[in-house]
Amino acid sequence: MGCCASSYLGEPLSEKDHGKGHPHPANGTAAHGGAGGDAAGGVPVFSEYSLSDLKAATNNFSSEFIVSESGEKAPNVVYKGRLQNRRWIAVKKFTKMAWPDPKQFVDESRGVGKLRYKRLANLIGYCCDGDERLLVAEYMTNDTLAKHLFHWENQTIEWAMRLRVALYIAEALDFCSSEGRPLYHDLNAYRVLFDETGDPRLSCFGLMKNSRDGKSYSTNLAYTPPEYLRNGRVTPESVMFSFGTVLLDLLSGKHIPPSHALDMIRGKNILLLMDSHLEGNFSTEEATVVFDLASRCLQYEPRERPNTKDLVETLSPVQSKPDVSPHLSFLLSAGYNLPDAVVYSFKLFDPQVPSYILLGIPKHEEAPPTPQHPLSPMGDACARMDLTAIHQILVMTHYKDDEGTNELSFQEWTQQMRDMLEARKRGDLAFRDKDLKNAIDCYSQFIDVGTMVSPTVYARRSLCHLLCDQPDAALRDAMQAQCVYPDWSTAFYMQAVALAKLDMHQDAADMLNEAATLEEKRQRGGR
Repeated sequence: MGCCASSYLGEPLSEKDHGKGHPHPANGTAAHGGAGGDAAGGVPVFSEYSLSDLKAATNNFSSEFIVSESGEKAPNVVYKGRLQNRRWIAVKKFTKMAWPDPKQFVDESRGVGKLRYKRLANLIGYCCDGDERLLVAEYMTNDTLAKHLFHWENQTIEWAMRLRVALYIAEALDFCSSEGRPLYHDLNAYRVLFDETGDPRLSCFGLMKNSRDGKSYSTNLAYTPPEYLRNGRVTPESVMFSFGTVLLDLLSGKHIPPSHALDMIRGKNILLLMDSHLEGNFSTEEATVVFDLASRCLQYEPRERPNTKDLVETLSPVQSKPDVSPHLSFLLSAGYNLPDAVVYSFKLFDPQVPSYILLGIPKHEEAPPTPQHPLSPMGDACARMDLTAIHQILVMTHYKDDEGTNELSFQEWTQQMRDMLEARKRGDLAFRDKDLKNAIDCYSQFIDVGTMVSPTVYARRSLCHLLCDQPDAALRDAMQAQCVYPDWSTAFYMQAVALAKLDMHQDAADMLNEAATLEEKRQRGGR
């Protein structure tokens, strides 16, 4: 029941022991225990994972967990997995001895792992165990651009989304280039992924080669930059050529060889190239901009191709339509019976339309659904993610739920004990006044001594982390509170809020129900 059953914690740990036998950050930050430490945008810190953790996450690398389109025939297979802390991950498993030098693999992984950007499916860790070489990345739930362009079932990608894909991937490449990582290997429609909100992101896996000495391109030679065929080297200009092939995919809805497309471009036969499934629902002016940019990217001479900043500068203006949704709302509210095509046109050219609508996927839930059991004031506050109300309840509850969690002998009442309790008292005063940094520091002093354990202290520090927008640290503390007091509903409630903050909404809902069930049992039969 709850997160505490994971190998992340196993048994209650003191703060000093925290991280033993669990993923270890590779960049000197505090261990995150598989949930990921605090980084920009809630992305876990880059860490080393154990092979056993990744085997458990992928059901021993089961074929049922393979998500790479090439499946089991791929030279390096990508699996989806779920860590013990409930975070979904993507795991790229290299073939045996693809990277024989472990130091080189770790150095390359760390270089990519330093990058954090909203347009990337970020690299969050690696595993280097014996002959095994694995990369761990954020898991994107809504498939690849290739799936939505070439193998769609219900609807093709709308033109506005195709423009958004082009810009977002250009921004990702420009960011990587500005951070000293200008090379991207085998850029294609399979490397573009859609997250849970429908936003397109560039896979971080392409920032590393498939092996130390391996090929940088696994696609058909017809799509490979001509200079790579001559010298076998990837350059920033090669990446621009590959970006041009992705633009062709977006225009045509097909994976056609660049040479064939260039013949069309030279003949200015833009309508012949355009995806017929769009049924004319696109701007010829915008298509011409993308068309011309693709032509520049696919130039035979590398020096004639644009750079990443050129891509962003060219694609940004075609996204910047005025927000027309208020006009559409006015017409509809005034009783005008507008044809579907008119409504579609308004939606098509409104950049404020969320990606999930353009992609045709359900909206990502922002809050956990209503739990199955009636909620107490604490449960209701957690369901609403009302941190102020949670704070008030924890202040009022004080330490009444800690009774029985500590059995102290007379000998333990030493000066050290008195100092520890004084640290807790200072933490309580800071917590009451919402002096969050001091509260975290004082509660950490109390925990570090390790003589006395308090689930309430962990719960209070968890809330401090939430108020500081540190949901990973909050989840760790809530899990520790559960370990100290396994049937304490507050520990489950705090986990639910932290999971919701981490966008793990179904898990948050499950945790909320567990908390409500425990609370109901306690009310019926006492503690």
